[in-house]
Amino acid sequence: METAVGGGKSVPRYVQIAEEIVQQIRAGILKPGDMVPSESELVERYGVSGGTIRKAMVEVRASDLVETRQGKGSIVKARPPVRHRSSDRFKRSHRQGGKAAYLAESEQSGAKAGVSVLYIGPMEAPEDIAERLGVPAGTQVLARRRLYFRNETPVETATSYLPWDVAKDIPELFAKNPGGGGIYARLEDHGHEFAEFVETLQARLATKAEASELALSPGASVVHLIREARTTEDRVVEVCDTLMAADQFVFSYRIPATD
Repeated sequence: METAVGGGKSVPRYVQIAEEIVQQIRAGILKPGDMVPSESELVERYGVSGGTIRKAMVEVRASDLVETRQGKGSIVKARPPVRHRSSDRFKRSHRQGGKAAYLAESEQSGAKAGVSVLYIGPMEAPEDIAERLGVPAGTQVLARRRLYFRNETPVETATSYLPWDVAKDIPELFAKNPGGGGIYARLEDHGHEFAEFVETLQARLATKAEASELALSPGASVVHLIREARTTEDRVVEVCDTLMAADQFVFSYRIPATD
């Protein structure tokens, strides 16, 4: 069964069913933690075959609004998005107030933030990172890899790469907790005044390892973000390679309309 829409086209029945389930989730009819009706229940409700329902659920899972658990079925995720405000999360006033960017944006959303430090130490700069830092590939840099949590759910991994000649004289950068305001505050304390942060984003499907680390369903989407921290002397003193669960973040940008 198909329903005609504008332009003489039609929407397959499984797509209609998927859209209805997604709308029920977004409208709060199906709440976080609720089970999505079973295949047999959906077959009876919609009067279609099991194959149609299975195709519909593939579409629903692609929305990242549910997670499928072996032997239990699909459950609505209890993971509302965080608004990721690029226009203000790196304001100097946040750093001066002792808040790193992730803490500032989590507080704005009313969420409880957490971080687990996975590695701090020397590393050979990968080719793409070295190019952004303006050093030869394989040059020793300081790497800081973290796993971030929101309300005890992993939502983001981030690895900061800093030129060794910059980092070696700032002992706080080698500590798990670099102090209030994070590593950007420590860099500014040592004379590296920031002029801008340049970010590049790309959406893609998570690899199996990435999905495992971020507790995502197979086939879930992620946002890969690379950020360069540029100083007033036009030097990149940090490159941050970040991977985020796509269903956790909404990006909001303020773009000037004048030159």
